[in-house]
This record gives sequence, structure tokens and C-alpha cells, in this order.
Amino acid sequence: MKFILAISGGIDSVVLLDDFDAKHHGEYAVAHFDHGMRPSASTDAEFVRKKAEQLGARFYLDEGHLGASASEAEARDARYKFLREVAKKEGGEIVTAHHLNDLAETIAINLLRGTGWRGLAPFSNDILRPFVFGENALTKFDIYKIASEKGLSFRQDPTNNEDKYLRNRVREKIFESFSASDYSKLAWLFEKQTKIRKEVEELVVEILPEDGRFKRSWFFELDDDTAMEILRAGLARAGASLTRPQLMDFLNAIREYAPGKKFNLPGGRLVTLHKDFFVL
Repeated sequence: MKFILAISGGIDSVVLLDDFDAKHHGEYAVAHFDHGMRPSASTDAEFVRKKAEQLGARFYLDEGHLGASASEAEARDARYKFLREVAKKEGGEIVTAHHLNDLAETIAINLLRGTGWRGLAPFSNDILRPFVFGENALTKFDIYKIASEKGLSFRQDPTNNEDKYLRNRVREKIFESFSASDYSKLAWLFEKQTKIRKEVEELVVEILPEDGRFKRSWFFELDDDTAMEILRAGLARAGASLTRPQLMDFLNAIREYAPGKKFNLPGGRLVTLHKDFFVL
């Protein structure tokens, strides 16, 4: 199987690349996405290209031209779209360098934003993250130590130090306050929640109507959390994705809108709410 390594050129991904080359030489491709959000991004791309050449790995590059005002969410969506295209072409699995600090940051941000129980299991199951799970789990401190011991060169993203980004502010607080024990407890909680999330998603998919026709009466009988899980899964199958607040708005519309009224989904799509049903 071929692995698709998401390599930004930063210290985390360079350590990932070094680790995979030692364990899976010849079994991976390197993918780099230039978001086009800062002037030095093209230099990062060239750095990663040379790394891939030195290791004899196939190299994929795409440019987003997103501009400096693009949000973190826009950058992430564009990056993963590219990575999934490469994975499909190569028939491989995406691998990222997320580590325990990233996990802590993401959970903290999710809780601040009121994401709900899914905020404790923030990473999707279709991507490999070897520095988060099990014996290979690493903190940022571990990564710095490995890079130093091996003399690995890497690129530094200047935006990682800008206070205007919520993630950077959260990162600083976690780095100051978390102990090794805290990371161990967090990893245990994450693995437990991820297992629960997988079980919930499998159960929900089993009860989705095959024709995409949903009875409005279901959503009067179900509690909010269960109803939103069903909506989330139905929308995902239809190729749409909503945030938790948007899902709540949709649920309220299902319960309250008069027959014939339409609900707007992202991307300009409309759902007509008939008297007894709607179709996704």
C-alpha cells in the first residue's frame, strides 16, 4: 500500500517524513499544498520538493492561490481536497503529522466553540495520524527532540507566532500548562471518544432511508442530539456538510416550517419541506 504523506516542510512533517522513510522506504509519495497565503510559501514548496527528490519519493504539488485573508477552515478544506485527489490517484492512504499538542489544541477550540460531544473526537477516521495514537504518540517537545538529535532541517511558518489566530493563542496556553500526564489522559480520552464516534456513525448509517426520503415526524419524536446525528449522516451522503449551529437551524426548520417552504443549504442548495417529508 502506498502512503500519501502531507508534508508542509515544517518540523512536524519533516519528522514524519524521516520516520516513514526509515520504516516504509519506497512505499510513500510526498504531497505538498501551497495555499498561496504568504510570500514565503513557494520557498516551502521548493524545500519539500528537494526533500522528496533526495529520498526518491514521488512528489505532488498544488497551489491554492487563497490569498492572505483566507480563513483556517478555507485553507484546510482546500488542502484536504488536494490530498484526497492524490490518495485516489495513488490508491493510498493520507498520513499527517498531527501530534498530541495538535489534538489538545483542536479539542480546546472545539469546546470554546460549543461543538458538542464530537469535539472530543475531532479527527476523521479516514486519515492516518501515527503521532496521535498508541506507542508512536508524540508531543511537540518529543518532535523537537527528535529533530535536534537527527539534525533535521525544516521550514518555519511565520504565521505560527501571530496572535490574531485563535489556534496560536490556544497553543501557547497549552504549551505552558500541560504536563506529560495531561497528554496521556487526553490520548486515552480521545481514543475512547473516537471509538464511540465510529460506533455512532455506523449505527446511524444503518437506519438512513435508502431513497433519501426522511419523515418529518421522526424529528419531533427524537431528542436534538440524535436528530442532528441523523441529519449529519444524511447530508454527508448527499454531499453536504453543516456546522452544529447550521444543523440546529435545519432541525428547527424541519419542525417548524410550513409545507412547501425551502431551507437553504451551503453551496446554494435548497431542501423543500413537504407536509410529511423532505428529501436529501
